[in-house]
Amino acid sequence: MNQATTVAEQPVTNSSRLLRWINLAFMLYLLLLAVSMVGSGFKLATGEHAKTLFEFASHPVAGLMIGLVATALIQSSSTVTSIIVGLVAGGLPVETAIPMIMGANIGTTVTNTLVSLGHVRCKDEFKRAFAGATVHDFFNLLAVLIFLPMEMMFGLLEKVSHWLVSPMLATGDMSIKSFNFVKPITKPVVHALKEPLSHFSDVVGGAVLIVLGIAIVFVAITVMGKLMKSLMVGRAKDILKNAIGRGPLHGILSGSVVTVLVQSSSTTTSLMVPLVGTGVLKVRDIYPFTLGANIGTCITALLAATAVTGEFAAFALQIALVHLTFNILATLLIFGIPFLRELPLKGADIISDLAIKNKGVVAAYLLAVFIVMPGSILLLTV
Repeated sequence: MNQATTVAEQPVTNSSRLLRWINLAFMLYLLLLAVSMVGSGFKLATGEHAKTLFEFASHPVAGLMIGLVATALIQSSSTVTSIIVGLVAGGLPVETAIPMIMGANIGTTVTNTLVSLGHVRCKDEFKRAFAGATVHDFFNLLAVLIFLPMEMMFGLLEKVSHWLVSPMLATGDMSIKSFNFVKPITKPVVHALKEPLSHFSDVVGGAVLIVLGIAIVFVAITVMGKLMKSLMVGRAKDILKNAIGRGPLHGILSGSVVTVLVQSSSTTTSLMVPLVGTGVLKVRDIYPFTLGANIGTCITALLAATAVTGEFAAFALQIALVHLTFNILATLLIFGIPFLRELPLKGADIISDLAIKNKGVVAAYLLAVFIVMPGSILLLTV
């Protein structure tokens, strides 16, 4: 009876998994379509005035804060970076977008900090959980403190990413035609959407296309995350178990793989927090894993860049590569130098000590990093 039931249920399980994979492929298509819509809408709405429109964000620190606040509110660096790719595809200058990408890295860390509050009733658990959550914050803040001034002075990330896309620029083919399988399946849909909007002014039509595109990015990435979790979370947990205690390089690689599988660095790092809180793992154990999560989350922007065609296609790919380059260089530099490697751990330890003495420190920390500081800087730079 049990055997018969198992056999009977097997095809249902397989068909259910197949359906999820089909849905995942459709959501990926929607993401690519949405990024193309954002780029087309931005180009239509701004015409030749894209730079003027984003003058308020031309100061690197203001751009950083925009990326930080947007990601803290949306709770997805993948969504924000995909939208930034779309904006660059529409003409937003790469140098303006780079600090926004850096800000997205900081903004995404608020999720695991909030997850740590689940351990607030037990002092010891909360100290460990809060330290486990904030080590990611301190690493990303340190990375920005090092690389933003370098970017402002030398244009490091812009130069490295430009070098990476230079073969495309050298051929004069900015549309990535050599591997662009996306254009034939997205362009007709974008064109069809633009048709009814042609009755409005370019600014209104472009704005509607941008809003629709951003809404679809939200939906696609949210559903993709849920589907990837249901399909891959078991596998991700297996990788996680195997990664711990096998050295920092293995931890970084495993963090990258798990994040690619579940399509969310917030999910990857948030999985760690309860394990640290309950004492199963130490903060030092999960530290390399969170750095891998930073690298793994870059896959979404790279996928989004494949949707872009036209004169700004190479620049859309360039900004996606900026995200990847920034996270790899930050990991190599900070984790590679013993003194710098210890700073996020020490910062997390100090703030978790303060937090268990006074719970108000948690609220003050969240408000200061994610609301007061960015809000004040934006007001001063606008």
